[in-house]
Amino acid sequence: MIINFRGLQRLLTGAGLAATAVIASQSPSFAHVTLATGEARANTYYKAVFQVPHGCDGAATQTVRIQIPEGVIGVKPMPKAGWTLSITRGAYAKSYQSHGKTVAEGPKEIVWSGGSLADDNYDEFVFTSFITDFPSGQAITFPTTQQCAKGEVRWDQIASEGQNPHSLKSPAPTLRIVADNATVAQAQMDHSQMDHGKMAAPAAPQSGSDTLKAGDLIVAAPWTRATPGGAKIAGGYLKITNTGKSPDRLVSAISAGADRVEIHEMSMTDGVMKMRPLADGLTIKPGETVELKPGGLHMMFMDIKQPLKQGDKLKATLTFEKAGKLDVSFDVNAMGATGEPAHKH
Repeated sequence: MIINFRGLQRLLTGAGLAATAVIASQSPSFAHVTLATGEARANTYYKAVFQVPHGCDGAATQTVRIQIPEGVIGVKPMPKAGWTLSITRGAYAKSYQSHGKTVAEGPKEIVWSGGSLADDNYDEFVFTSFITDFPSGQAITFPTTQQCAKGEVRWDQIASEGQNPHSLKSPAPTLRIVADNATVAQAQMDHSQMDHGKMAAPAAPQSGSDTLKAGDLIVAAPWTRATPGGAKIAGGYLKITNTGKSPDRLVSAISAGADRVEIHEMSMTDGVMKMRPLADGLTIKPGETVELKPGGLHMMFMDIKQPLKQGDKLKATLTFEKAGKLDVSFDVNAMGATGEPAHKH
């Protein structure tokens, strides 16, 4: 057998370059900040999930700043534990109709700041919105700035007509409007799933033991969200009703699935979402029902041992001042869920 080494070398070199070219052509789609769902119909509600896959040249992400384009209205961002949420409002270029009312202004920029997303971790930043009457085929861009411990990346380049967005170095997350004959019917269905503008949460797995009793207290519908790989925290939500004649207090909670569990309170002050732990616990007055839910009072599982998957259960033990200890299983709902399990509505 006679081997032409020069020819073989050229062949291997060419194959290597081709493979490199393929990798280079594919890698931007994974490196950019993108929308999990890149298509939507006009005149429908849309849940925007911004995927942040890395930091800035190895530095941790500390701020994510998203510009809201004209025609995207009714924006309601989801708070993130460990991050400060701020909303900048402004006038729209024209007025829109929403729930029978004229809307002339709304959120123009959403900012999550003060957190720390390591370069080797992934996370999502979410808001719900309404997409107004855009023509089919139009691309809507959301210029996004990712500020890190060192430097920043501006995802704000917009592709020209016929240009592949992946050919850009820093493309803005893009939503494309698609045609659908069922647009009106779907919009009506989406509207029926809204509660004063809040999108209904995906249904949580039903459980026969989702209502528990400890002394005069009734604990109902405990649930949490699925978490992405690398996430270290998860929220816990439930309802506590005091059927007795004296107040009781949720003093603490523990879980084998997390290093520690805290009780937190969220509040909006001057457009800035703030969160603080309740050092003295949570008081439940006689005859009162206290709901722990996203955007308000909630439990926080810190340094979870492994990602939570939809359909699983996260076990915890609640300690009340008078009612004592109560073992609870939190149903793991879908990632990004915003409300209590559907079978409790």
